[in-house]
Amino acid sequence: MGSHRRLAPSSGFNRGAGAALCVLSAAAAALGAVPANAAPHDDTKAEVDRLYQEAEKATEAYDKADETAGTLRREVSQAQDRIARQQDRINSMRESLGSLAGAQYRSGGIDPSIALLFSDDPADYLDKASVLDRIGAHQAGELRELQSVMRELAQERAEAAEKLAELERSRKAVATHKKTVERKLAKARQLLNSLPYAERAAYDRASRGGDVPDLTGAVPPDARAAAAIAAARSALGKPYVWGATGPSGFDCSGLMQWSYAHAGVHLPRTSQEQRYAGHQVPLSQAQPGDLVVYRSDASHVAMYVGNGQVIHAPYPGAPVRYDPVNMMPVSSVTRV
Repeated sequence: MGSHRRLAPSSGFNRGAGAALCVLSAAAAALGAVPANAAPHDDTKAEVDRLYQEAEKATEAYDKADETAGTLRREVSQAQDRIARQQDRINSMRESLGSLAGAQYRSGGIDPSIALLFSDDPADYLDKASVLDRIGAHQAGELRELQSVMRELAQERAEAAEKLAELERSRKAVATHKKTVERKLAKARQLLNSLPYAERAAYDRASRGGDVPDLTGAVPPDARAAAAIAAARSALGKPYVWGATGPSGFDCSGLMQWSYAHAGVHLPRTSQEQRYAGHQVPLSQAQPGDLVVYRSDASHVAMYVGNGQVIHAPYPGAPVRYDPVNMMPVSSVTRV
């Protein structure tokens, strides 16, 4: 791998202009008091970065909860279909047993010895009695089968009820994480809006990213990595949308999942899970197509494209773009 350039002051999550002195009071009111000896612009920038980081962590938790809810919805739907089929089967068996019982009652309601005494043809009676015995044995078998199916139905209903309860818990988790993300992003935007126009415009310009880096000689190791990189490059300039997996917007792990889907590879939904979607390699041995996971909590992920550069969906307001691989503390590198 080529040498890794250090983060420039205007790149990555640390991009953006410093705040003016007059922002101190607004920042303190919105987000708590700022140490008296801290530089105002440094404090503001650091607070915005912190809020974006916390929002991204909550976004990954939202993604996982949303994925779990989707899986549970499918399982509940399948369970309900099975229950309906079992109920139809039970209804048919009950109708069949009812018909047999009625026929047996009509044919065998008289004491057998009396029926034989008054029978015009004892041999014919004995033939009918033999048939009724067989019907009785068949009916007993169907009753046992009905009881078994009803036990299965009760088990299916109990499992479906638990799935429904789990789905409700997952829905609540989704809502909680959604509120957390929105609260963090609203605070970050409030802080940014408190900046003077020139400072805010400089931050927005920096968030749009810079020029395309020199990737000469950065050759993907195989066709699968090449396809994933090509997909990620096609997303350059698309907006960061938390919880999104494309094609019009992405969060960080959503971009990786979408890109590798174009290579025929299904990645897990979250950056924490993507970290273990392959085998890990040292950063010094990273190859184009590898997943670079950031921070100790693995809350951000990018795709290495060679020459010390990655493609990623940075944060709200910043589109999919290139950045130096060491823009944040690297937690691990995963080769899919």
